[in-house]
Amino acid sequence: MTELLLEKKNAVIYGGGGAIGGAIARVFAREGARVFVAGRTQAKLDAVAGDITAAGGTVETAQVDVFDQQSAERHADAIAETTGSIDVAVNAVSVMHDQGTTLADLSLDEFMRPIDGFLRAMFITSKAVTRHMGRERPGVILTLSEPGAKLAVGGILGHAASAAGKEAFSRVLAAELASSNIRVVGIRPHAVVDAPTAGSYTKDLFQPGAEAAGKTVQEFLDEGLAQGTLLKRLPTLSEIAETAAFLASDRGGVMTGTVVNLSAGALVD
Repeated sequence: MTELLLEKKNAVIYGGGGAIGGAIARVFAREGARVFVAGRTQAKLDAVAGDITAAGGTVETAQVDVFDQQSAERHADAIAETTGSIDVAVNAVSVMHDQGTTLADLSLDEFMRPIDGFLRAMFITSKAVTRHMGRERPGVILTLSEPGAKLAVGGILGHAASAAGKEAFSRVLAAELASSNIRVVGIRPHAVVDAPTAGSYTKDLFQPGAEAAGKTVQEFLDEGLAQGTLLKRLPTLSEIAETAAFLASDRGGVMTGTVVNLSAGALVD
């Protein structure tokens, strides 16, 4: 019988109703984790939970405002009270932001929106779960960023600053939590090829650029962004979720303070 990567692990996925968060939740459950999906929209959470339950997995849902520190802490406390610990936490929270507007036309609010939104969510969720992680049971926090953290292209000032901030946050948090037996690993996927049809904000994010080019969002991704990668394709939700399961498992137990590059070669580092 094949050993399950996350058997008897308790995992909470913030943004669990989104495309990436939902994909990770499904794979975590398949690999034996007891999954807690949290997010803003109950219908999306229920859809993910329904898939997990139908496949025989264990899942619970909760509407949680990750920008409300007390709400996030109450939710994490309730999980720990039920399970005894939180072993894995994934921050897959999405924040809509501008891409394509250069400094001359970019407002301060648009610039700050992803920086404040993404980093506020990371701080609040990390602080909520770390009280219930580590020590005798290894803990893992997985974060998500984007290639914008390292790309030097115009029109992504707020996006790039927030992505770089998320990666810096993850590295420093890994240094702080190592002595508590908690690993922190970032995942840096490119735009996801199958996300526009899977409930993510990717369609809304790239719609203006696609319309300007006279293309659908899928064509814009396949014919535009994909061609800027070494593999000439973009990552799939499945590839991201399978990587996350490995990183969260004991098989990835030596990895911390780093960012896993899933950009299909858009970035080489």
